[in-house]
Amino acid sequence: MAKPDLIPIPSPRECLDLMASHGMLPNIREHSLRVTQVAVFLGEALVAAGLPLHLPLIEAGALLHDLGKTPCLKNGQKHAEWGATVLTDLGYPEVAQIVKAHVYLDRDPGDLRPPREAEVVNYADKRVLHTRVVTLSERFTDILARYGRTPEAQARLKALEVKTQALEDRIFDSLELNPVDLLQLNDRRDQ
Repeated sequence: MAKPDLIPIPSPRECLDLMASHGMLPNIREHSLRVTQVAVFLGEALVAAGLPLHLPLIEAGALLHDLGKTPCLKNGQKHAEWGATVLTDLGYPEVAQIVKAHVYLDRDPGDLRPPREAEVVNYADKRVLHTRVVTLSERFTDILARYGRTPEAQARLKALEVKTQALEDRIFDSLELNPVDLLQLNDRRDQ
């Protein structure tokens, strides 16, 4: 990976402008703000624990993770790939990689290397149901109800839940926090 100071990353203001210019619906914007709050909270805790994460990259990736959601509701494309393409075209390839990986991670659940920026954002997204921080169990119950229309989809989503649980274990293995501590973010309004 390039040195953090050489990575092109949109500022938070630029991220909000991109969200607006791509017609992001208000509910998706609010979801993205809450995911950002969770991702930055975790990122800061992981950096304090000694992990070499780039916080501006986490913040931009979290703010823009659903950049393609609104347009793709209309055109039927995969929103993570659409958003990643837009961000790559704008000159933000590292942010694009995070956006592309926010739905599914390629990393094997048995991979014990420390979490990277894309994993922090992916996990934060899996902890936010609409605008509320919830447990993984609550989030996956909702995901299964909405997207598990076929046995194949249900199997894929259950496998994703196992991967996300392994990711949660890796993230919190480095921290003095535990997953339930994230629920306190529901009471904070510093979005």
